[in-house]
Amino acid sequence: MSTQPMPNHLIIADRLIFTPDDVDLTRSPLRAGLKEKTYVLGAFNPGLCRLPNGNLLLMVRIAEALSSPVHNNRIHCIRWDEEAAFTTEGWPLSEVEIKDPRKFRIKAYSFPVYALTSLSWLLPVELNEDGSLVKHIHYDRAISPHTTAQEYGIEDPRISRMDGKYYMTVCCVSADRHSTMLYVSDNGLDYRPLGIVLDHQNKDMLLFEGRINNTYYALTRPMGECYFATAPSSQWHPGAAIHLASSPDLLHWRPADKPFLRARKSTLSNVKLGGGAPPILTKNGWLMIYHGVENKGEVGVYRTFLALLDKDDPLQILALGDEEPLLEANPTLTAPIRHQLYLTDVVFTTGIAEQGDRLILASGESDLACRITIIKTPLWQN
Repeated sequence: MSTQPMPNHLIIADRLIFTPDDVDLTRSPLRAGLKEKTYVLGAFNPGLCRLPNGNLLLMVRIAEALSSPVHNNRIHCIRWDEEAAFTTEGWPLSEVEIKDPRKFRIKAYSFPVYALTSLSWLLPVELNEDGSLVKHIHYDRAISPHTTAQEYGIEDPRISRMDGKYYMTVCCVSADRHSTMLYVSDNGLDYRPLGIVLDHQNKDMLLFEGRINNTYYALTRPMGECYFATAPSSQWHPGAAIHLASSPDLLHWRPADKPFLRARKSTLSNVKLGGGAPPILTKNGWLMIYHGVENKGEVGVYRTFLALLDKDDPLQILALGDEEPLLEANPTLTAPIRHQLYLTDVVFTTGIAEQGDRLILASGESDLACRITIIKTPLWQN
């Protein structure tokens, strides 16, 4: 494995394409049952694919939050219920701890138990071919919770196209488990669920865009309440890391026995790593885009990095660009909507599409808006 610098001249264009103000909440699926006033906390972390008509599709995560979550000395959240559809629940302020604007902790338990300050659903947004213009917002094809496994929402879609179909992984949040569900579409717009494919606390599942030796591969990121220390002499940090899994059918997954990509002690990513956009095959191997997190404040600093994997054995990392990020949060982009910011220092890349000799990346910027970045395809030679 070699480490490679990430020169800034790879970036050709960079813009915000979709923001909270672009969402019409009168067409939100939460109107089914929910009477309280809401607002868009964020329109971010979009999946990305190219539609049969040549346009791009952003599958945008809409985090919809209560405008007045605190009243009568209680803090409230939104949840989906089998009988009531969307409803609210409240906890006394004296029984919760609020450090992160995205969630609050229930203090009654000795282990971490949280409720979210928003509920997320997915909104398909069609762009033109190069991602520079919104063509249509498909409210009629929005994806919202429909099962108890999605009680607290659907998050962070990633879309991979294989064998003429579009496959989308999403994170599902509920009191029972934090799981990954798989959806499939024939046209990139209309998705149907295939069920849960990874169980409790496994986030950032991304499908490789193509089979390797007739086997499907995915990046995963198991989470845990605690981790064990690496040796003092190790080059790796302990903690959440990226792992590989394989499957014969996309439904049944076997984790790889060997560790895959962990945070190196010599880099900025000293908290955790996680998958970004689905790996795509280039002439030199699988191009993998992932995020690394630096310890800072309550949330941390999220950056986007690149790696190159062997085309026949993705466990083999040929080149690793973990010393210099490809993308960082860009305050210039969010300046016009600065009044809506509740986080900073976060870019979270979740989608990729090819455009000739260029790549189009879709990211969530500061958990607030959708960012489109066009880069030259990095073709590492060694």
